[in-house]
Amino acid sequence: MEFESLWEGFIAIGDDPRMVIMWGIAGFLFYWGIAQKKEPLLLLPIASGILLANMPLEALTREAGAGGEEGLLHFFQENALNNDLMPLLIFMGLGAATDFEPVLASPRSLLLGAGAQFGVFVALLGALLLSLTGVFDFGLLEAASIGIIGGADGPTTIFISNKMHQFGLDNGVPVSDIVGATTVAAYSYMALVPIIQPPIIKLLTTKRERLIRMPYPDKPISRRVKIMFPILTTIVIGVLVPQAVPLIGIMMFGNLIRESGVVPRLANTAQNELMNIVIILLGLTVGSLMPGRIFLQIETIGIFLLGLFAFIVATISGLLLAKGMNLFSRKNPINPMIGAAGVSAVPMAARVVQDMASKEDPDNFILMHAMGPNIAGVIGTATVAGILLNIVPQLVT
Repeated sequence: MEFESLWEGFIAIGDDPRMVIMWGIAGFLFYWGIAQKKEPLLLLPIASGILLANMPLEALTREAGAGGEEGLLHFFQENALNNDLMPLLIFMGLGAATDFEPVLASPRSLLLGAGAQFGVFVALLGALLLSLTGVFDFGLLEAASIGIIGGADGPTTIFISNKMHQFGLDNGVPVSDIVGATTVAAYSYMALVPIIQPPIIKLLTTKRERLIRMPYPDKPISRRVKIMFPILTTIVIGVLVPQAVPLIGIMMFGNLIRESGVVPRLANTAQNELMNIVIILLGLTVGSLMPGRIFLQIETIGIFLLGLFAFIVATISGLLLAKGMNLFSRKNPINPMIGAAGVSAVPMAARVVQDMASKEDPDNFILMHAMGPNIAGVIGTATVAGILLNIVPQLVT
């Protein structure tokens, strides 16, 4: 028996060689995170989770009672991911770390954030069309979960995928468990923003457009306005789109403790210590959803391709909307690159836009302008998720 245990790992690999392929995928993400320094905060935990999920015997991802004690990462899947705890904590930290001044100073940036949500509906329709081929089995519940990937918002994707899956189980509606695939796809595209967006931006903008400078407002936004914004936003969204309140409400709470100025310890904890802990656990847990036997399937690959298409469409729609707005704003033109930041990958998309602007003109600083659509994209994606959660269940019952 002791002799056989020495070969357990090799036997497991022989039984399921797909885990070796996943080692390669994890290695690719390690390379981009470490060597290329592309969003290492996301890529390193996710890649580590993938690697740990594809070890022989899956000790860290094992279900309770499945030949041993429950694995640590499976515990986090069940008790922190599937019940939306980690996604909501991420939104609170995001709110505490976000300055809404760019949105308040330039309300038109809200339109750019809204325009980028076009990718969500394109992917939703694409999933439904793919199901007509007979190769994929995507119903409306799955299509809504896949579509939200276009917003490049990991926490929102987890939130809506869990809700759609649970609704199907509770109401006897046939539904596939694609929570893991949609979550990993959303976070993968968030992390790969610096790779995906620059070629699209360069293709659809001219050098002259990329050189456009945008002045900053002379008058800063008052503290009173900054305090009222999260309160009023919570009320408006709560009345118009109640299903979006968990996401928007907790984000606005995080922003309120930041802007109030009376609880600096809470604001600092939410955007630093707590956020860092949740990012570590979330990244490991998301990566652990990718064992080879689940990930390397035609359905999962289809989800990834649809998610990529949705993300590309969202980027393009934001760019084109910014270019269109310039037709009516010749005296105060918009650098159309900030339209690409309308996807809600905060702050990665805004940083990509700033990097591209700096390459064209080292003295052109448009980061805060790009943060406007970026922040609006977060609010827009969460709002769209609430709308889908309100409409889709009614359509399938």
